[in-house]
Amino acid sequence: MKRLVIVSLLCLAPLVTTACHTVQGAGKDVTSVGEAMEDAAK
Repeated sequence: MKRLVIVSLLCLAPLVTTACHTVQGAGKDVTSVGEAMEDAAK
C-alpha cells in the first residue's frame, strides 16, 4: 500500500509542476496585454 502511494505521487508530480508553469505563463500573458493597453491609452 505504501509503495502504491509513493508511485502515485511520483506519477502526479510532473503534472502538478506543469500546471504551475501554465498558470505562470498565463499570468505573464495577462500582464503583457495590460501593459499593451496602457501604452495604447497613452
